[in-house]
Amino acid sequence: MDSSEGIAEGFAPEAIAIPPYLERHYWWAYVRPWGIWAFDRQWVVNLLLYGHYEKLRDAALAEFAGNFSGRTLQISCCYGDLTPRLAARIAETRGRLDVVDVLPQQLENALRKVGDIPQAHFNRMDAEALDFPAGSFDNVLLYFLLHEMPQETRERTIAEALRVLKPDGKIVVVDFGSPKRWHPFRYLWLPFLGMLEPFAVSLWRDELGAFLSAPKTTGKWKSASYFGGLFQTFVGRGAIEG
Repeated sequence: MDSSEGIAEGFAPEAIAIPPYLERHYWWAYVRPWGIWAFDRQWVVNLLLYGHYEKLRDAALAEFAGNFSGRTLQISCCYGDLTPRLAARIAETRGRLDVVDVLPQQLENALRKVGDIPQAHFNRMDAEALDFPAGSFDNVLLYFLLHEMPQETRERTIAEALRVLKPDGKIVVVDFGSPKRWHPFRYLWLPFLGMLEPFAVSLWRDELGAFLSAPKTTGKWKSASYFGGLFQTFVGRGAIEG
C-alpha cells in the first residue's frame, strides 16, 4: 500500500471471530460483498433513512467541530460518506482517526472510500472488547450501530466506548429513537422493519436514553430527536464510574 493512503493495521487477526448475530441477521447487508456493493451508495443510504442521512451525518460532525486535533474513534464502519468527511476534517487539523470493525470486508470498503488520508487508521476489533487503553480518545462516535446489536452486546459496546474515552472527552451516539404516537411509521413501517432489524425494537422504546442516563455513567448527556422521534442523537462526556 502506498504510504500516502489510509493505514490498515491488521484486518484479519485470527483470534477475532465474527459475532454469530451478524451472520445470522445481517449477512445480506454487511457480510457478503454484493451486499456492500448494493447498499453502500449515497442515495441508497439516504433512502433507507427517509432523506435524513445528510442531516444526521452533519449533526454528528458538528458535535466534534473544533476538536479534531486529538484522537477520534469511530466504532464500526458505516455506509455513506460520513467516514471520508470525518477523516478529511481530522486531516486538516493533523489529528488522528481510528476506525474499528469486526468485519474485514467492511474495513476494506471504508479504506477504499477514505483513500489518501494518512491520519485515518483501520483496525479489526470487536466493539465489545476494544484493544485500546482506557482514556485513549478525545472523541468517540457510534453511528447507527447499537440498533443492530443484541441487548447484552449493546451494553458491553457502550461500556467499552466510555472506557476508552478520556474523562473530558466527547461521545456522540446517532441511532433510531422512539417515534411519536402520531407517527405513521410507528404502525405501518416499524413492524416490517422489525423483521429486518430484530434488535432495534428496544431503541424504539427509548431504552438507549435510559441506559446512557444510568448512574454508572459520569457526566451529563444531551439528546435531540429527528423526524418525529424516529432518529435520535445523544451527546455526552465522561467515562464509566469506578
